[in-house]
Amino acid sequence: MKVTTTKLPGVILIDSTVFGDHRGFFMESYSSRQFSEHGIECVFIQDNHSLSAEAGVLRGLHYQLNPKAQSKLVRVAAGAIYDVVVDIRQGSPTFGQWEGFILSSSNKRQLFVPQGFAHGFCTLVPQTEVLYKVDEFYSPDKDRGIAWNDPVLGIDWPLLQPILSDKDSKLPLLADAEINFVYKG
Repeated sequence: MKVTTTKLPGVILIDSTVFGDHRGFFMESYSSRQFSEHGIECVFIQDNHSLSAEAGVLRGLHYQLNPKAQSKLVRVAAGAIYDVVVDIRQGSPTFGQWEGFILSSSNKRQLFVPQGFAHGFCTLVPQTEVLYKVDEFYSPDKDRGIAWNDPVLGIDWPLLQPILSDKDSKLPLLADAEINFVYKG
């Protein structure tokens, strides 16, 4: 397993070792021992699976408030996404900064998104399936988000007219969002 740190402290890009031959491939997509060796100590308690039928579906930018905040381990089983994380930890030297990554079924990359970051993605091809582990259950009363097109964030999405849920089309700007994460350096 190859681990790459990013400009956002705590966000980690993971390339699993893939064993392939004429039959296909095998890889360990998760090993608590290997992840722990790289500082990922989460106890994942739920797996989520989404299908986006069309290219251009944008989901996010989502997070849950404390004490129900979630860390996520994201990967793509079919298709491809542009995956974005935004630092929303008050006092962080990278507060409001974002970074984007291509995750696909062909590159088999995974992204670890710790608590304190908003997360979203847009599909690059039809029939994209995203799998992600979380370390906290969904909490409707703690569910929050930030507008995908907040001009202060300036996220360089690879699309202009995304397909959004009603909920995601009404998310506030970062300046108006409820946030209770504090950077602990």
